[in-house]
Amino acid sequence: MTSLDINKLFREKGRTLGSVESFTGGAFAKDITSVSGASHFFKGAIVTYATEEKARLLGIPYSIIDEYGVVSQEVAGEMASRAKCLLNVDYCVSFTGNAGPTAMENKPVGEIYIGVAFYDKCQVFSYQLEGTREEIQNKAIKEAYDLLEKLINSNN
Repeated sequence: MTSLDINKLFREKGRTLGSVESFTGGAFAKDITSVSGASHFFKGAIVTYATEEKARLLGIPYSIIDEYGVVSQEVAGEMASRAKCLLNVDYCVSFTGNAGPTAMENKPVGEIYIGVAFYDKCQVFSYQLEGTREEIQNKAIKEAYDLLEKLINSNN
């Protein structure tokens, strides 16, 4: 899947999309909006790169962040669910992880989590990606496109 494919799919299904990004720094939203017509389905993005913004803007309790770390399944799920409500979308994808170049929270470079909140559900997927910082970010975006395709086609 590409951003063009996602554009076509969401428009055909009549569904809306938003994103909340950490290690991708808004690259998902930039890629989605590079395609003409994205305004028909993509409502917006929130970039919560810093830990305190995950708490302040999204309302993720520090107790969850402290217990699991920002690079975690739990935080990815909270990000997607909370941003889905804030952006008022049918689907919201979240990205949290470590793109490197050094380990953080005792978690290796390339450990990433992608959450997708849709309807009253939220699913989180974990990956161990390899490559440079930019390659890890781009691979994560590609994985998100594939996840969105599967979820929208199986839930509509």
